Amino acid sequence: MKSISLYVDKDTWLTRMHPFTKLCYILTAISVSLMWPFAAFIGISLVMLISGKIIRKVFPLIAFSFTILITIFLIHGLFNHENATVLFVAGPLKFFCEGMMYALRISFNVLNMLLAFAVFVLTTRPVELVEDLERIGFSPKIGYVVSSVFQIVPQMSGTMNTIMDAQRSRGLETEGSLLTRAKSFLPLISPVVMSSLINTRERAIALEIRGFEAGQKKTYLREDKMKNSDRIWCVILLLLIIAAVAIRILL
Repeated sequence: MKSISLYVDKDTWLTRMHPFTKLCYILTAISVSLMWPFAAFIGISLVMLISGKIIRKVFPLIAFSFTILITIFLIHGLFNHENATVLFVAGPLKFFCEGMMYALRISFNVLNMLLAFAVFVLTTRPVELVEDLERIGFSPKIGYVVSSVFQIVPQMSGTMNTIMDAQRSRGLETEGSLLTRAKSFLPLISPVVMSSLINTRERAIALEIRGFEAGQKKTYLREDKMKNSDRIWCVILLLLIIAAVAIRILL
């Protein structure tokens, strides 16, 4: 059965880590880097992804982010309101030091967020996260929303590929020049949207049949597996956030 989540089961220390520990890491990596701009957490995330044997899955994400980052450098390097010192000239374009440094800080933050979320999304089963959230008192509705967020990208991607194959078998050209791709967009997007609406309705019916709204206490097939090491790491990460906030206030 084809997976409908981004989770990659490599059976490493990263996949065995409790979801709450990885959530604490995301919170720490983002909040500390925003208060004290430096690239340390980018390196930490890369080491975690390499040791977790999932670094190849992150390459497309990084490649896509570079297109956004290049745009940020162009806009701020040329038009930032604080621009005063010319860094270099490319033909008729003048890139300024102030704008480029500002774009560099934004780029580090964006890349840091992407890698931190990649550590979490690629190594966490959505089912386990939802169960753990419900154990600590969250509503099953919130768990359903979280699970849907994890599944929407791979699910839409799989649906799109299926519809593209079906349209190609009917003679639709989906590859070639930019104009050819643009012409094929509408015949592809309409079935994707309709399929998503149908899947949503079917999922709602399935949830009602399985007693999603029932007020009875639920049981779980999987036992809570949060280890002492996970608790220690959560405490360390939260203390790191508190220390970063305290230092920021004092200085």
